[in-house]
Amino acid sequence: MKSTKILLAVIFSFLLTAPFTYSQDNEKNYSEAYTLIDKWLETQQAFDKLPGISAAVVKDQEILWSGAYGMANETDQTETSTLCSICSISKLFTAVAVMQLYDQGKVRLDDTVEKFLPNYNVAQQFPASGPITVRSLLSHSSGLPREAAYPYWTGDFYFPTRQEIEGRFQNQQTLYPASTYYQYSNLALSLLGEIVEEVSGMEYGAYVKQNILDPLGLNNTYPELPKDQFGKQLAVGQTAIQSDGNRLVLPLFQAQGIAPAAGYASNVLDLAKFAQWQFRLRDTTITEILKPATLKLMQQVHFTDPGWNVTRGLGFGVWKGPNGTTWVGHGGSCPGYRSTLQLDLKNKFAYTAMINASGTNPGKYTRGIYQILTKTEKPKEDAKDLSDYVGSYSNNPWWYATYFGSWNGKLVSLSLPVDRPGDDMTFFKHIEGDVFRRVRDDGELGEELEFIRDVEGKVVTYKIHDNYYNRLKKY
Repeated sequence: MKSTKILLAVIFSFLLTAPFTYSQDNEKNYSEAYTLIDKWLETQQAFDKLPGISAAVVKDQEILWSGAYGMANETDQTETSTLCSICSISKLFTAVAVMQLYDQGKVRLDDTVEKFLPNYNVAQQFPASGPITVRSLLSHSSGLPREAAYPYWTGDFYFPTRQEIEGRFQNQQTLYPASTYYQYSNLALSLLGEIVEEVSGMEYGAYVKQNILDPLGLNNTYPELPKDQFGKQLAVGQTAIQSDGNRLVLPLFQAQGIAPAAGYASNVLDLAKFAQWQFRLRDTTITEILKPATLKLMQQVHFTDPGWNVTRGLGFGVWKGPNGTTWVGHGGSCPGYRSTLQLDLKNKFAYTAMINASGTNPGKYTRGIYQILTKTEKPKEDAKDLSDYVGSYSNNPWWYATYFGSWNGKLVSLSLPVDRPGDDMTFFKHIEGDVFRRVRDDGELGEELEFIRDVEGKVVTYKIHDNYYNRLKKY
């Protein structure tokens, strides 16, 4: 693992490059946590058969950590790329565009679809339904079906144009009465993109670039996938794992008329900037892209499903996080790509991850990063140097390895691979020589752990419960 406090100025790739550290919290030193995250993600990328994964952590206005593992193009081993399709995270940018027009008094949340889109004629099959409004479109409570009337998630992934979507409105009808049930809808967010065009008088992509992406310095975020970068800066997407254990390479797609819902490309560093803007705006009275009150309005609950299982803001998902505070964000899943962006509003931490493959959950990796970071302690000035013991040790045939790392004067062990690293982390207190004892959850000391050295004095084995485990030469 390499660290620096200089802002990253080189191309961020999926190759097995080491992660970068940008700053430290004033009270906690996360460097040992970054090392553990690095080792965990490197192993998970291999064992989960991910072609490539990148991730980043934001603390308010600083990128605390970012890392990338694997390759963006396994077919011809070309230079790996920084970009992925972020699919439904695109909806957040569309929502911001709509709310800019709201700030300008050009759109109201209770305006109807028909006010802006004269060609809209999806049949309302519930006579007693209320109107389909901008608010209900943003909160996925409009009652509209999930998709436009095209099979673009299957076959050759042909996405319809705006004109093709409108041409089949008459073949569709509402699924529920408006403002009654939660129904996630790409059609709804695509309609909001059309509203942005109609109200602004600009093509959708040009509008978001001029009014959102450029002002925020999101120079690696695009409202469509950059075709000329496919297999270069833009990672090649792959399928879920097939029955033979392999993944298949997928062709490039363009979301076209569905772009406001699912068409964007970006990287984790740009999504980190996007999160920084949100934290910054929530703490000021100065308008930046949006009015501060407008962003806060978007990140409040505007619709709750009758079962209380889903709570939605305006564009944002809103939920109670693992620490009991309000979290907001969005995930993305397109052919060959998975992504997530999650913000802890109170503590001003954000987590993002991108994978250039289907069939896996990026939230697994951001959750693991969160779990490791939350165990970080304030640094001890007299912390013992434990570098002799740091490394991976074989645990065959039970699992691949146990990794031992330094943790604020203690040792920490982590099984590799493991889905929930925070639950697996075990701490050991140094006793004397090469002997440690496990620290129980109640603080008492448990069993003994002893490391054994070879004739040259290098640690090569550890012993616990009278069993021996050898150090892996790879590490």
